[in-house]
Amino acid sequence: MTALSVRLAGPADFPAVARLTVAAYEADGQLKGEHGYATVLADVASRAQDGEVLVAADEVTGELLGSVTFVLPGSRYAEMSGPGEAEFRMLAVDPAGQGRGVGAALVEACVSRAAELGCSAVVICVRSGFATSAQRLYRRRGFVRAPERDWAPLDGVELLGLRLELTGG
Repeated sequence: MTALSVRLAGPADFPAVARLTVAAYEADGQLKGEHGYATVLADVASRAQDGEVLVAADEVTGELLGSVTFVLPGSRYAEMSGPGEAEFRMLAVDPAGQGRGVGAALVEACVSRAAELGCSAVVICVRSGFATSAQRLYRRRGFVRAPERDWAPLDGVELLGLRLELTGG
């Protein structure tokens, strides 16, 4: 496993974050037939303005290997979080960096941030039929299906709700 550091992204990171996020979603087949979502994924500056964009970097080379956007309810990118909950979105691992613990490190950073803020739970959604390795990671971390949170932003795009209850939150 690669030695990783997770930190808040700065403006100098935004082009690399945009590239790796779009590449990860393309590699997973999630952008086929989509209209405009790649543009949303690539707009890292907006995500950083309305949430916290975290990056995972190789500690030796400094190369950015993944990113995620952490948000709170009521913010522009929050889709399903309610009072006392945190949410993360757009978790992406560079296709060349997969299998190195990057996704797990980013999830753990979001869970830790939520706990630090006193949140009672972390909620996320995943696209049905896609991101199967990410879904396995979420289950291993303790996220459970929350079918009452399922929703469809567009015809043919079914998002499944997942929730992780935080102890002491």
